[in-house]
Amino acid sequence: MATQSPFSLLEGFLQNLPLPAIEPPAWAVDEVQHRIVLLLNHILSQEPQATSRLARQKGQVVLVQWRSIALKMVATPAGLLDRALTDATPDLTLAVTEESPLALVQVALRGDKPTVRIEGDVQLAAEVNWLVDHVRWDMEEDLAKVIGDAPAHALGQAARGMALALRQFLGTSAPGNPDKASA
Repeated sequence: MATQSPFSLLEGFLQNLPLPAIEPPAWAVDEVQHRIVLLLNHILSQEPQATSRLARQKGQVVLVQWRSIALKMVATPAGLLDRALTDATPDLTLAVTEESPLALVQVALRGDKPTVRIEGDVQLAAEVNWLVDHVRWDMEEDLAKVIGDAPAHALGQAARGMALALRQFLGTSAPGNPDKASA
């Protein structure tokens, strides 16, 4: 007998709840996008191969969309990212097709990529896909620079344990654990 996730009822309730559309102020959107680009550049700068691949795409504009949220970025000659001008025409559009935030969280916890509609430059899309597949952020290493190796390792272990518990609670399989069926 197949069991249904208890979150599907909650998701259905939230989708049918008549909430007013709340638009964040423009300055908040601007600041969040700026911070996202800074974080992406921090991660990219730790991988020389990633920056060299991205440098080959200098001047190319990528638009990433999910629902009404959009971020337009341009590759720089240094192999990093910058926010593109609002009127810049994207060379590549990546639109996440999943509308449900809960479903996106479940996909992320499984370690899968969300379904994305891709339009535009095929070579740029291949480079972006390579970056997504090969570049990882070592948060524990960055944290160790601030609080030291032992506390950072302990926090990293605690975070991995919580993530595993959350995956098991949601019924998703842990990476490398094919015997547990995913929801």
